[in-house]
Amino acid sequence: MAKTPTPTRQASRSLIWLAVLVAVLVAALGGGVLWGGASWMPKLGLDLQGGTEVILTPQLQTGQQITSNELAQAVTIIRNRVDASGVSEAQVSTQGSQNIVIDIPGTLDDATKQRIQASSKMEIRPVLLETAAAAEYVGADGKATPCPTPAGQPYAACPTPTSPLNSIPSTSPTNNSDLSYVTAALGNAYENFDCNSLAAGTTNVAPADKPLITCDDTLTQKYLLGPVEVDGTAITDASAQLGTSSQGVSTGAWVVSVTLNDAGATKFNAMSTRLYGYYAASSTDPRAQFAFVLDGKVLEAPAMIGQITGNTSQITGNFTQSSAQTLANQLKFGALPVSFKVQTSATISATLGSQQLLSGLIAGAIGLLLVFIYTLIQYRVLGFVTIASLIISAALTWEAISLLSWQIDYRLSLAGVTGLIVAIGFTADSFIVYFERIRDELRDGRPLSSAVEAGWKRAQRTIYAAKTTNLLAAIVLYFLAVGNVQGFAFTLGLTTIIDIIIVILFTHPMLQLAARTSFFADGHPLSGLDPEGLGALYRGAGQFRPAPTVPVAKTASSAREAARRQTIAERKAAQAHQTDSNDGGDD
Repeated sequence: MAKTPTPTRQASRSLIWLAVLVAVLVAALGGGVLWGGASWMPKLGLDLQGGTEVILTPQLQTGQQITSNELAQAVTIIRNRVDASGVSEAQVSTQGSQNIVIDIPGTLDDATKQRIQASSKMEIRPVLLETAAAAEYVGADGKATPCPTPAGQPYAACPTPTSPLNSIPSTSPTNNSDLSYVTAALGNAYENFDCNSLAAGTTNVAPADKPLITCDDTLTQKYLLGPVEVDGTAITDASAQLGTSSQGVSTGAWVVSVTLNDAGATKFNAMSTRLYGYYAASSTDPRAQFAFVLDGKVLEAPAMIGQITGNTSQITGNFTQSSAQTLANQLKFGALPVSFKVQTSATISATLGSQQLLSGLIAGAIGLLLVFIYTLIQYRVLGFVTIASLIISAALTWEAISLLSWQIDYRLSLAGVTGLIVAIGFTADSFIVYFERIRDELRDGRPLSSAVEAGWKRAQRTIYAAKTTNLLAAIVLYFLAVGNVQGFAFTLGLTTIIDIIIVILFTHPMLQLAARTSFFADGHPLSGLDPEGLGALYRGAGQFRPAPTVPVAKTASSAREAARRQTIAERKAAQAHQTDSNDGGDD
């Protein structure tokens, strides 16, 4: 039968785990500073550092207007794309009746700029024709053939016919994959379309009920797409994952899983039935494919190799983990109701600046100092355990936010500084609850070593309940708020977790070790755990133990302290016991 570790051994193990945690954080951050572009200082938010302001304007068809609902939806989606983690505190708002303003802390990097510029309308369209990125003839049967060029000569675009070309289908299309859409005028436009025209970021748009000529994002494949089957707003989620076989065994290949809402799934399932019919007849038929179109370019054009019946489908291909994740992000955050382009981009100054940051840090230092003074007055030498706990907690918090600044672009704003200051009080609360439980056990007559363990068991429930409440409040606030408030909630949640770690791995172990020293175990008056000074004469149930060696003045003081610490039930029991004693004396 395994022996239960002694409190001393438990304390040693806990302190070792804490040392390992600190070492790991320091090593990770130090490695980032040396080789990964990290810094020992956390990044600052927009209000303290300044940043970049980008103004987006919608690209609309003639006579088209963007509604307030569409604009609000676009703001939400762009905010997710720019700051999906919610901790860089980027601000996205509207300007006038159609523009969107994005304020980003720091310098606008290429990756963020690309995400902003790619924040366009997502569409799912069936493929009518697909060829290499070179102009082609389209025959009457709808099949494309390369334009003839003299042998050995570079490619030349197909000539534009001199006679007018018909732009109206000779027969009415029966579905969005019908080649009747390919009129002579559309075929000629497809033949002469140059993919390089999209290289400069030009947005290629077409009405939802009309075909679209475009290319993929590498400009190497050209497509003629049918009308929109499913709008991108129907995509509720997309994720990259390893594919599995029908037996549930991993195939080792990366796939992208796409989830649609009910309305979108109904349309997509109907399209899959039609496209799978083309695939079953000929796996090389372009009409067996459908295209995800973002910002007028084809992200992916997979073949429909099976009929879809639910809300979720998988896109397979030669994906790497990175390319699968990129496509998933584009599908998930690309479903804007209209396309936008960057109108202006400019540097903006900090709204508050370093003076406000310094004021916030000074306020935090004053609060910390006041907590130190209070704990020393209230708990004497025991207060140094609180001070050491707060210092280690502050160090862990600083390492954590610096590491998060590097990894997820966490930004420390004035709201975040406020969260750190508030956390000082929450952290001190845990220590006070624990210390008071130990004192309660001492008043009940326990020796210090036993009081530490019993007090910890009682304090754990209170501490965990309080911290769970704080953490839940931070989580709810994080998901319901945006901007600075979201940053405050993140900081509050982070410090709550660190608080729990410190109490478990440092504060409690230090009390376990302190209980083994004569200074604390013998109840030195300066220890903060002097049983007599705490009124430990009271033994419960209205009974008191004699203390003949204690001076009268100190005994009276202890008795008053004991009486003050009694609960209402204990006072009533003591009074009843005293009444019974008096009645017995009269008899």
